[in-house]
Amino acid sequence: MSSQSGFTNYDKSPEILVEGFDHAAWQGWEAIRDTLLHNVATRSSAKTVLVIDCYPGVDLGELHHQLIAHLPASLVIDASQAKRAETEVHALIKRNLTDDRVFGVMSCHQLSEFFHEDKINALQAEISAADGLIVVFGPGAALITQGDILVYADLARWEIQQRFRRGELGNWGIDNNNEDVLRRYKRAFFIEWRVFDRHKKPLLKNADFILDTNQSQHPVLVTGAAFHAGLQQATTQPFRVVPFFDPGVWGGQWMKHQFDLNPEAPNYAWCFDCVPEENSLLMRFGNIRVEIPSQDLVLLYPKPLLGEKVYARFGTEFPIRFDLLDTMGGQNLSCQVHPLTEYIQQNFGMHYTQDESYYILAADPGAQVYLGTRSGIEPQAMLADLRAAQRGEKEFDDKRFINQFPAKAHDHFLIPAGTVHCSGSGTMVLEISATPYIFTFKLWDWGRVGLDGLPRPVHLEHGEQVINWQCDTEWAQSHLINQLEPLNSSDGWREERTGLHEREFIETRRHWFSKTVEHDTEGRVNVLNLVEGNEAVVESPDNHFAPFTVHYAETFIIPAAVGKYRIRPVNAQGQTLATIKAWVRG
Repeated sequence: MSSQSGFTNYDKSPEILVEGFDHAAWQGWEAIRDTLLHNVATRSSAKTVLVIDCYPGVDLGELHHQLIAHLPASLVIDASQAKRAETEVHALIKRNLTDDRVFGVMSCHQLSEFFHEDKINALQAEISAADGLIVVFGPGAALITQGDILVYADLARWEIQQRFRRGELGNWGIDNNNEDVLRRYKRAFFIEWRVFDRHKKPLLKNADFILDTNQSQHPVLVTGAAFHAGLQQATTQPFRVVPFFDPGVWGGQWMKHQFDLNPEAPNYAWCFDCVPEENSLLMRFGNIRVEIPSQDLVLLYPKPLLGEKVYARFGTEFPIRFDLLDTMGGQNLSCQVHPLTEYIQQNFGMHYTQDESYYILAADPGAQVYLGTRSGIEPQAMLADLRAAQRGEKEFDDKRFINQFPAKAHDHFLIPAGTVHCSGSGTMVLEISATPYIFTFKLWDWGRVGLDGLPRPVHLEHGEQVINWQCDTEWAQSHLINQLEPLNSSDGWREERTGLHEREFIETRRHWFSKTVEHDTEGRVNVLNLVEGNEAVVESPDNHFAPFTVHYAETFIIPAAVGKYRIRPVNAQGQTLATIKAWVRG
């Protein structure tokens, strides 16, 4: 076991205190109505067009019932009136949607393709002919008119997924609430979120207000100016996104006790604590807290966040992912492999793949990691055994074909794409990886069904195309396990290079320290986790940001624009702490 045990002060709701905007946010539908009506009243024109554009997943029924129905509007237009019919939309995205339950092809569509131009023109004519307050709302509302007051209603993708699971939400513009949740997620991941991120980026830049709709019946409105001030402040200081925890068929008990989670939950398999595409970002304005998708920060301020070189390579994508995998008291993960770069580009439209690593935070005696194929095996024999297992004829003979290496706290297993791998039961893994996290090809899942009672999808037809058979026992031992290289040291600290593998674009360094350690982003975003020790403080040598406290197992982001920073223990009393730090090479 790691030296860490028992409950810690892990912060499950980290937030950014935005300075100078204490009165720029309002909570509750009544306060939001009053604020918008006040803004209408202050306009000198007799005609005001209020546009409320929305991310797909926003509860339009609640929006209409609680807000729009209470506004003294002379004309209300639902943007869906101009949307193409469901059959037309399906024809448009058929190539991207595919017939697969999990995988599609990344969409390059623009939102305007999903609307009829003649219907938009007709609605624009209605707006021109009307007087007084005119309200245009719904996803794509700004395609009809930018209006005089622009509100963008947003919510995080993690909340969208919860609404999918509860059966409250189908995909945008179609009635499929009861469809398999994996298929709804696939359609959102490969198509809707891509299309609407392109649409909302310019709107967020110019919106008068941002409407937080993450919590049903508890909306929050913030001015566009305050919203941007908060995001800009985030790029100048360390911050954390909001972690979310999820059960799984293989999930364990370590996080439940360590992070003081719901004791009634059967298990927790994942903690996603640095996945900006899906996590939320909390910003506090006075006594009001606003929750926004952390992806908004990546979309709007990528250069100070990521750095010029990382932005040039990845665009508005956050390329590094940290998450936690808990099998302590649980089961093995699925035996899996990730696609090679050329395969993911050719088949799914992604430009980089999911290279990754397992950093072991804690492990039970006898814990192990499955990594690479055994030396001397025949690939066709292993594939035949996997196919027989997939047909239900037998269990896959994992001991015959896959290496099993012992795992203990602070071991680091490197997993370049194409490497067959699996974390065994009894491990607490900090997974450090590239971000295309959906692209996992399961080869064998130990005959389990998912929490929905359905067989977990296995993608052997993809997996067999990308397995790196050269990653055998000897190669894994010499290239992928604890590839430590001592680098620098001084009084009270030492630095080690821990990988990742040369085929992977992420560099990782571990610092052991009992005194202050100096760091520098050198113009590239840094992602860190406190992997040993109870508490540390991140400080600016020049007092450019307030001291930032981090706790054991918390992942935190240092934007590229921060430059120099330092990390020191808090009340360590002779204890040695450790961080693991990742950044993009090049």
